[in-house]
Amino acid sequence: MRRKLRAVLGAALLMVTTSACGLTVNAALPFDVQPGSIKPVPELQGVEVTVGSKDFTEQVILGYLAQLALEAAGANTVDLTNIHGSNSSRYALVDGQVDLQWEYTGTGWLSYLGYDKPLPEEKAQYEAVRKADLEQNGIEWLPYSEVNNTYAFATTEAFAEKHNLRTTTDMTNFLKRNPQEAVFCIETEFASRPDGMPGVRKTYGFPVTQSKTFGTGAIYSAVANGTCNFGEVFTTDGRIAGLNLRVLEDDKKFFPQYNASVTLRKEFLDRYPQIADVMAPLTKALNNDEIIEMNKQVDVDGRDAAQVARDWMVDKGFIR
Repeated sequence: MRRKLRAVLGAALLMVTTSACGLTVNAALPFDVQPGSIKPVPELQGVEVTVGSKDFTEQVILGYLAQLALEAAGANTVDLTNIHGSNSSRYALVDGQVDLQWEYTGTGWLSYLGYDKPLPEEKAQYEAVRKADLEQNGIEWLPYSEVNNTYAFATTEAFAEKHNLRTTTDMTNFLKRNPQEAVFCIETEFASRPDGMPGVRKTYGFPVTQSKTFGTGAIYSAVANGTCNFGEVFTTDGRIAGLNLRVLEDDKKFFPQYNASVTLRKEFLDRYPQIADVMAPLTKALNNDEIIEMNKQVDVDGRDAAQVARDWMVDKGFIR
């Protein structure tokens, strides 16, 4: 069966503006999506499912993965990926402009539900946000994946191997012995937030000899070229693999958990409960290593996000 998967192809393609919030339906890129291990589902044949995402690489990739899975199952997807801003994408879901999108447990708990303290364990954080969002907003969270896009410190693989650094506690012990090496690159906001540098230093007790502030993207290259020994990073950023950096485990679980989970309105999932079964194998297959590599292919290698998502789905046998 011939299916059409919508993809972001750039400014040259026609963008059709929807009536609400200025969201745009992205132009269609035809892929011949044949079922693999994801089989056609009779109840989803011809059902229109609008898939949204936020406007950064990982979210767009996750959106395409969902579309490919749903197309293989027989649904007709509409692409509303690349929505600008978390609040806009969240509103689109709640308001019914989007039927399905991936979200992060920490974002749901802290940003959308307004709680001020995260839960340190992944499962506990997921269960808390799942329960509260369903009760307060009628939003269902499907089981979470191992993709956890949270904060961490990173250094180069060479520096980590030389000094046997694998966790933030390892880094702390090393810097207490060698304070002259305590040179950090961080964002301006991270430098002052209680859940940023002040809080993590209090938790681990490492010294800081010099702190340099950069924009988010510049930190990765600054660590790679030796401008600083350690940098604040997002744990699933593709530049980690592209620049051969090592993420240090947050072994005291200071940073919030941001596990990726598929979210839908309860009324939509109640109508089409089979969607949960279609998405389950993707959720199980995804982890930080997998998403880092896909992010790298887009952000470092310059590939198209839709093609990266398609190739991953084919490689895993989900589609043909």
